[in-house]
Amino acid sequence: MKSVSYRSYGAPDVLRLELRPTPKPKAKEIQVRVHASAVTTADWRLRASDFPGGLWIIGRLMFGLFRPRKPILGMTFAGEVTEVGAGVSKFKTGQKVFGFSGGGAHAEYLTINEDRAVAEMPETLEYSDAAAVPFGGLCALVFLRDVAELKEGQRILIIGATGGVGAYATQIAKAKGAHVTAVCGGTSEDLAQTLGADTVINYHDTDPLAGKETYDVVFDCVGASTFPKAHKVLKKSGLYVPLNFGVRELRQLMTLKKGGKRMKLHVNDDKPEDMQELTALMTEGKLKPVVDRVYDLIDVFEAHSRVQTRHARGTVVLSLG
Repeated sequence: MKSVSYRSYGAPDVLRLELRPTPKPKAKEIQVRVHASAVTTADWRLRASDFPGGLWIIGRLMFGLFRPRKPILGMTFAGEVTEVGAGVSKFKTGQKVFGFSGGGAHAEYLTINEDRAVAEMPETLEYSDAAAVPFGGLCALVFLRDVAELKEGQRILIIGATGGVGAYATQIAKAKGAHVTAVCGGTSEDLAQTLGADTVINYHDTDPLAGKETYDVVFDCVGASTFPKAHKVLKKSGLYVPLNFGVRELRQLMTLKKGGKRMKLHVNDDKPEDMQELTALMTEGKLKPVVDRVYDLIDVFEAHSRVQTRHARGTVVLSLG
């Protein structure tokens, strides 16, 4: 099978198109013919060994100290079940599925346990659309539902509101009945409004953390703020939730006093029931895929470069069809 592999850390040119053996499903696993896979910020950070906030050594210990432990990137996939292992009961051959693999999806085939974050694709979606949802969608859902515990009527400021996570956070926050203020670049203002934002701030013109408006939640999807700066626009018991965090935030968390403005740090798991919730939101028309661009597999270098600019509108997708 064709795949994209990396044997060392570095710029996009460390990526290589390779032929590798097609994996066979073990017990409780399904084999998926991958038609599309997202290129996410996680793929970029793993490829470049660019772990945020002074966590470089921890990242290297987890993913490979001197070279990548797992050579194939690709956190999400959309494709067709081509074979099932012994004991599989949730999926069958020929079924269109999508989900979060955590790696290995930048290849024509992957195997994944049926109990992982996999779901049947909505019939209305193309493969490229379906592959764009799991990474940003799962992250936004868990952070807003479980970490921020966002409630109807609350006011939320979403920084990076049209990116790979933010585009889904904006929609999910609106689906929960919150008042959404979206922070994005000037070229993305129309997209933010389309996604349901009540107010849009162009960060080139206005500092969203220097205004008089206050918020119940500040959700930073891109690492463009700090807790001391966000503190100024939080309500009395408001919550700051950074998607990216490092040693600085861990130290700040240890010194926070109870009862005041808060910060929560979180790394979410990826669960099948959350994939089902995303599917339900799409079926109800409350969530739609947001695709920045679709690249052919041979153009994976350009896809990674696009993600690394941090200016993608939604999700960058690789086509393996």
